[in-house]
Amino acid sequence: MNIALWIVQGILGVGFIFSGWMKAFQYEKAKKSWPWVNEVSKGLVFFIGVVELLGVLGIIVPQAANIAPGLTPIAAIGLAVIVLLGAIFHIWRKEYKEIGVNIVFLALAVLVVIGRM
Repeated sequence: MNIALWIVQGILGVGFIFSGWMKAFQYEKAKKSWPWVNEVSKGLVFFIGVVELLGVLGIIVPQAANIAPGLTPIAAIGLAVIVLLGAIFHIWRKEYKEIGVNIVFLALAVLVVIGRM
């Protein structure tokens, strides 16, 4: 089970590094990739990106270093909340095609929460 959880954490890490980095540090590229970015403030997009990047650190480092591994499920809860809020935002904007990614990442984050508690 531990190996499966590490694989899931790795998948989450790669996905959130990609999206978080683009939101936080490649705003113009994010605007071209995601239509919603054009309709919210640059500060909010940056904030979401930074929180996603910090979440990646939280789901990997504590467990890998065996220093406060209880932080890993807490970070996974945080990422799940971000993804859930994103899904609600997409539903509100009637961007139903975008919700699939949210559901997958929500399921993966919940799996990490359950598996690491």
